[in-house]
Amino acid sequence: MCLAVPVKITSINGDQAEVDIGGVGRMVNIALTPEARVGDYVLLHTGYAINVLNESEAQETLSLLERMVEAEGT
Repeated sequence: MCLAVPVKITSINGDQAEVDIGGVGRMVNIALTPEARVGDYVLLHTGYAINVLNESEAQETLSLLERMVEAEGT
């Protein structure tokens, strides 16, 4: 199973961007999403941003993922 998660871009340097993943920064490749800008949410899969999301889509997906984690703990 493959999983892609929404992350927020905090800085960009060429084809590399730093993103925030649950409060942790990570460098990812944004070559596949040249339209991505600082502050955008992108869908991250195996170190590559594969799509730009609007904030409401990203927040909805993050909320669903959080609920799944919470359900696992019960």
